[in-house]
Amino acid sequence: MKVLYAIQGTGNGHISRALEILPLLKKRAEVDVLVSASQWELTLPFEVKYRYHGLGFVFGKKGGVDILRTYLKLDTLKLFNEIKRLPVEDYDLVISDFEPVSSWACQLKRKTCIGLSNQVATLHPLAPMPETKDRLGKMVLEHYAPSTASYGFHFKRYDQDIYTPIIRNAVRRADIKNKEHFTVYLPSYEDQRVLKNLMNYKGLSFQLFSKKAKSAYRVKNTWVLPLHNDSFIKSMAESEGVITNAGFGTTSEALYLGKRLLVIPMKTQFEQHCNASTLESMGVTVMKSLKEKHMDKLEDWFNKKTIVPVDYPDETGELLDKIIHRHAGQQPSNEDFESQLKFLRKLIRTNEIAA
Repeated sequence: MKVLYAIQGTGNGHISRALEILPLLKKRAEVDVLVSASQWELTLPFEVKYRYHGLGFVFGKKGGVDILRTYLKLDTLKLFNEIKRLPVEDYDLVISDFEPVSSWACQLKRKTCIGLSNQVATLHPLAPMPETKDRLGKMVLEHYAPSTASYGFHFKRYDQDIYTPIIRNAVRRADIKNKEHFTVYLPSYEDQRVLKNLMNYKGLSFQLFSKKAKSAYRVKNTWVLPLHNDSFIKSMAESEGVITNAGFGTTSEALYLGKRLLVIPMKTQFEQHCNASTLESMGVTVMKSLKEKHMDKLEDWFNKKTIVPVDYPDETGELLDKIIHRHAGQQPSNEDFESQLKFLRKLIRTNEIAA
């Protein structure tokens, strides 16, 4: 059996999940890997057959996505050529971790595509949603990487096809201590903006992980550290608590490690606001931004000792067996491919007119 496993390369979360899934999947099938976009810091210990530009986004410096730079970076003609060129018909099974090129190639060629991601679960009717409506964000989530069958990951198991997070083996094996520092990872903010806020808490110690730092340096009560996998896991495992955006990977691992957690969802990131709604319903502190008017919430969190208990068993092999049993070699049923393809054509036309 031949499988195409496609990974969204915007951020580290999808790559981290692939590091756990791929060794198990390769025991069950012959696997080719596709990665689109290129905004991760982790080392890839596996061969990548297809590297595509895809449909990524650009982090801003004030807590969100840089919409203008993201739009200017968008090249729909290149995207469509990548979609047409990808030979999904050569595979018995296509699995997409929120990866648009493989998903849309399957739509274009009427091929079954299995969606396997956190994004799938955030749209489940039983999952908490943000109070503020974001129709555009919801539409992007629905159309970004369409699939014919879906299996999701969430902080809670809301349905039989929604699983708890895949926790990296390195995190499961970590030596959990409390060395009384706070681990901070806020890639949507400039380092100096974060440092300015952390310096207000002189009696506390922080380890701030930065995508831009080339070597470690100290600013008063904060160590600024390059973002490396092993050192980041060690920092979390030995921390008092974790402050981060509301992405899925780091938040899941912090909960698994039994650490206090505060999240600041990225602006214009609907998925992160969905994650934040679920985390808040579980008792995790959610802060809107690093603006001065929200600092009281951060100070309250420092004074609290609340830990949210979770149970995240390793069910990855069971999930892969289920997907292979149900879908390998499966022909698509009466799926409405045409409605998704109309959306893609409209996106391409809009981008071409703007250019």
